[in-house]
Amino acid sequence: MQPETLTHDFFVPLVVSCLMVAMTVIIHFFGLAILIRLLGNKKDKSFKRGTHILGRMFTIMSVVFGLFAVHTIEIWSYAVLYHFVLDTMPDFETALYYSTVTFVSLGYGDVVMPKQWRLVGAIEAANGVILLGWSAAFLVTVITRLQALEHEWLDR
Repeated sequence: MQPETLTHDFFVPLVVSCLMVAMTVIIHFFGLAILIRLLGNKKDKSFKRGTHILGRMFTIMSVVFGLFAVHTIEIWSYAVLYHFVLDTMPDFETALYYSTVTFVSLGYGDVVMPKQWRLVGAIEAANGVILLGWSAAFLVTVITRLQALEHEWLDR
């Protein structure tokens, strides 16, 4: 393999991966910002001392569904890249399947990327782990905040 081919085969997928990571981090940031904003609007209802347990349950479920929606957008973004931009998958369903199992680092291996683009898939997996961890931390923070406020009135 000639040096210029190696450089092209390495740097183009790396640049594509970096752009996708940047895009998904921005999507994630604004998705969490929207969820925070929605929680802030409900602060007087859902986070108020003595609020009924159903209100807390609704808040937690809303956050979980919101996080699921954000991850869905991120996974679909990669699927669009794989099928429509890079033309690495035979159909969109296969691209979506590959993106989903890669994003969550399940990696069955029954669908693989062409060699020249496999770095993109590997970086998607790292990206997914980080974004899923960020979401888990966010969810734990919300649940902790609800529990802390729940117990606050008991201490009085």
